[in-house]
Amino acid sequence: MGETADRVLGGWRIALLTVTAVIQVGLSTPRVNGAESWSAFAALGAVLVVASWWVLRGRPVPWPVGAAGTVVVLAAAAVATSAVPPGELFGDRHWVFGLAGWHLLVLLFDRPVAAVSALGAQLALDILRLVTSTPADRAEIGGVMISGLSVISFQVATLATAMVVHRRASEAAEASAERDRLAHRKALAEHQEADQRSRFAGQLGTTLPLLAGLADRTLDPRDETVRRRCALAATQLRRLFAENDDVPDPLVHEVSACVDLAERRGLTVTLAVSGEPAPVPTEIRRELTTPLMTALVAARSQARVSVLRTGDEVRVAAITDGEPGATPNGSGPVDVEWHAWGERSWMEAKWRSEPN
Repeated sequence: MGETADRVLGGWRIALLTVTAVIQVGLSTPRVNGAESWSAFAALGAVLVVASWWVLRGRPVPWPVGAAGTVVVLAAAAVATSAVPPGELFGDRHWVFGLAGWHLLVLLFDRPVAAVSALGAQLALDILRLVTSTPADRAEIGGVMISGLSVISFQVATLATAMVVHRRASEAAEASAERDRLAHRKALAEHQEADQRSRFAGQLGTTLPLLAGLADRTLDPRDETVRRRCALAATQLRRLFAENDDVPDPLVHEVSACVDLAERRGLTVTLAVSGEPAPVPTEIRRELTTPLMTALVAARSQARVSVLRTGDEVRVAAITDGEPGATPNGSGPVDVEWHAWGERSWMEAKWRSEPN
């Protein structure tokens, strides 16, 4: 959004700079006469050159430079106006009036209030020159004001048009960015839905044979191995459901889901969590909790589970009073260790995040 608006404003600044340069060189030069007028003409040209350093690079004129340039422009306009005979103010010899206004727009384009104030100050200086130099009736003063306001009105209208175009460009860019964000969220939601379906299908693929064996009595629910398989399948499904919950700490939430199901089976489980929540990818969380589920399913009566976050490392550990049969290993990024001490077993899954 910001880049589009900046390009629009940059185009307007360059256009104003070009118009001002053409007016000064092509239209004002033939009407300059006298040392005072030429000095004012040179000062205005210098202001234009200084402003072009930023304008041609697509950047606004800095406020200190714009303020100093405004003072120079108004002073040059006053000097050039003083060299014009009172009776020819706002005539052909008064070349500086409209030109100075364009210089002010170049300097103060990004500060509309200051630009309008400067244009008004320029008109006030010319009127003051008219009133103090020669007697003038109301009709003459009114005519001068109408002539001056017509020039300033055109310049203010140019400034207002640029601001409207800029605002419309910003709104269009914002609407386009919002459409992109919506499209991205839609694609992300579709990807998550497809991933969720795939995970559910994969989980059901391992659970359905177990259910079928129980249904046709080829598997005996009194058998310890069958009960462990059932408990493991139930824990896996519970963890799968927990993955879809919107919670501040997904890892602890999924570990708590595994612990909750173990407690429902009659185990006494203590859970200790230390360290601040850290972002852990979904796949890594699965690799961290898979050996935990195996350890909890093998526990006979009690277990101690801990989640430790220290810097760039995350650990999930469990001490149980049961010996698991097969001990699943972790993936490449996750290291899993198993140790047995008599009737107790200890498991730790460790993941270290990539340094930024």
